[in-house]
This record gives sequence, C-alpha cells and structure tokens, in this order.
Amino acid sequence: MSTSHKFETLQVHAGQEIDPTTGSRAVPIYQTTSYGFKNSEHGANLFALKEFGNIYTRIMNPTTDVFEKRVAALEGGVAALAVASGQAAQFIALNNILQAGDNFVSSSHLYGGSYNQFKVSFKRLGIEVRFANGDDANDFEAKIDANTKAIYLETIGNPAFSIADFEKLSAIANRHDLPLIVDNTFGAAGYLFKPLEHGAHIVVQSATKWIGGHGTSIGGVIVDGGNYNWGNGKFPQFTEPSEGYHGLIFNDVFGIGGPFGNIQFIIRARVEGLRDFGPAISPFNSFLLIQGLETLSLRVQRHVDNTLALATWLENHDAVKSVNYPGLESSPYHANAKKYLKNGFGAVLSFELHGDKEKATALVDNLKLVSHLANLGDAKTLIIQPSATTHQQLSDEEQIAAGITASQLRVSVGIEHIDDIKADFEQAFAAINK
Repeated sequence: MSTSHKFETLQVHAGQEIDPTTGSRAVPIYQTTSYGFKNSEHGANLFALKEFGNIYTRIMNPTTDVFEKRVAALEGGVAALAVASGQAAQFIALNNILQAGDNFVSSSHLYGGSYNQFKVSFKRLGIEVRFANGDDANDFEAKIDANTKAIYLETIGNPAFSIADFEKLSAIANRHDLPLIVDNTFGAAGYLFKPLEHGAHIVVQSATKWIGGHGTSIGGVIVDGGNYNWGNGKFPQFTEPSEGYHGLIFNDVFGIGGPFGNIQFIIRARVEGLRDFGPAISPFNSFLLIQGLETLSLRVQRHVDNTLALATWLENHDAVKSVNYPGLESSPYHANAKKYLKNGFGAVLSFELHGDKEKATALVDNLKLVSHLANLGDAKTLIIQPSATTHQQLSDEEQIAAGITASQLRVSVGIEHIDDIKADFEQAFAAINK
C-alpha cells in the first residue's frame, strides 16, 4: 500500500495483501518449516538468490514477511528483517558489517544486556566497542579511527533517559562516512521518533516492548534505511565475492543502481546472518506482534500521557528525592526531547527516594498493582531496580557512566487509569514511612 498513508493507517494495513486462496482478512499464521517449489529450476533459483521466495522458515516466512514490511513502512525504511529478540537484532545488524579487527563507537547510555553483549561477547569475536559519553558528540568523534565501522546509540538511553543530539552525531557519521545505527525500541516503531528522518542508516529494536505491548512475545527487528553506500570500500562483505553464494557480490546485485534498489544490507543480514546464526522468530510470535502493531499508536499515546502525569506527581512528592524523565522541564534532556520526539516523551521514567537502597527495595516490595519484573512496554505498569538486576553485571564505574545509581527505580508506565497507578505508589510510600 502507499506509504503516503498516515502512521495510524499503516500500522493496520501495511505489508498485507488479502490471502488469495482463503480470503482471510486477518494475517494467517503460516506455521510451517518449509515450502514447496514449483519445479527443480525454481528451487535452484531461490537458493542462488536469482528469485525472491520462501525456502525455509529460519530465513523467511509469509506471516513474518507482513510484520517486516509493516515495521519498515512505519519507520520509513526500504526493508526489514525480523529475528528472535532485540538482542539478536543488534547482533545480526552489527555482525553484518563488522569483522575481527574492526571497532565501533557506542554511547555508554545503554540497556545492560546491550552493554554486556558489546563489551564481552563482541570481544570474543575480535570486535572492539569504544564507549563514548552519550552527552558529548565530540567524544564519539575522538574515538573514531581507520578501523571504526559504525556509530551506535539508543533513541532514549536506558535507563539514563538521555536523548542525544542526533544532528551532531549524524554530521559526524557523514563526515567519516560511517553508518549510524540507532536502537529505536523507546521510539515505538516510529510513533515517537523516526531515526531515519534524523540521519540514521539502520534501525534496530526490540519488538517485545511497545510493538508487542502485552508482555507475551519475544522478537526483534532490523530496518534498512537504504540510504548508505555499502560499496564505499569500507565493507568488503558487500564488495567482494561471497563464499556462501559462489562469488555473488551483494553490492552489484542488491546495491545502489541495482535492479532492486539499495537493499544489500538487509539481504545479506537475512541470507548470511540469519541463515548462519539462526535466531529466527516463530510465525506465531510474528502474528502476535502484528496484533500489537494494529493498536500501537493508541496504546503508546496512553503510555506517554500516563508517564508524564506520573513523573509530574512524583516530582512533587515529599518522599521522592528526584525524578528522571525527559518530559519534565527539570530534565537536562528536555530541550532535545522537544526537538526530536513527537507525540510524547517516552513511556519510562526513573526516580530516587530520600533514603538508601534498602528503602527503595522496600518500596518495590510494598507495591500491589505495579508488577516487579524485567520488561518494558507492557500494557501493565512495571518497576525494577536496575543496579540490582538489568545492569547488575556492570561495575560501579560502568553503572555511573550508564546513568545508574544504587537506589534508582525504573518504572515502565502502563495503560491503567493514572489515578490507580498513583494510588498504588501512595500506599507503598505510606507503608515504608510508618
């Protein structure tokens, strides 16, 4: 369908053609491992990448294809690849362009799992991450050298809730001819922020969060902006013959000026990255994530409205020492939030109590409506203590660099009535201050 439609229309319709055999209006769940070939030549052509089509569900699936096309349309990209989780999405995206001896520069304001993947797991592959101060674009540039192959950051840093100056970072990426990769999980598939409109080249995100929206399904997705020249000499993966495809050169067939447009990044991520590493999403999870997409704008608007209301209430509460939320004027990121975000300022906040870590723990244990668990973007309000859970593996110095304190509590605000959310916190405050 036309990408000129509004976001709210694309989230319901993009990527789907009504099933010609059954007429099913809902996207069918193609719960199959594999697909019949028309004849021997057809099968051979699919494996040689001479034709597009379905081979095996580890690599592609018709249900997943609708999900991919829909997210690509919402983000403004040329194509997308769905995988088993957000962690898998960033791994496949970065592994697609990095090899032993390369490095990439990343903001230190990251989800703990991402920080650990970059610092520990990528090091085992001979790939170096260079963490930069997410608030200082010049620090990113200072860490770039001849072996740097990408710049990486999150739309809203988790859990610092930092918002980088995308114009400055995009200018640095362009100046050094590097791809800018943005984790847009907190941008809610483009409803709050579209990185590709602000200089990014590749978008990754956890679909588990606001895309799914109900805490039922794990998934991740990569979106190719189609706006980077992978044939610039920095990336032999695209310009040299592929060992896996009898010498095929991705840049020649799927690059700029090719018959399919510039889709070489996402094609290689699928047919070499996903094929060989194997983090495939199930068709059923793709179906559930499609259901989430259809109501995304409605839910996320309620999320962000509730979050601003809760943040304002907490900031004025006697039991609270400080609140961190970019929608508050007190936030050092408020100016960038107003500049870059639309429809709201995100659906997660953090706060600190007057008192020590034990008091924060006691507050969590006294909540009744709010759930204590490790997730974000659920319809239900969730709370967690990052220093003891999601970022536990980081050193004290690394936690500080990531914007974490020992008594900090992170709240993913749900879509319940705001009065009930406030009431639960109020009774918990009363319980720990007896």
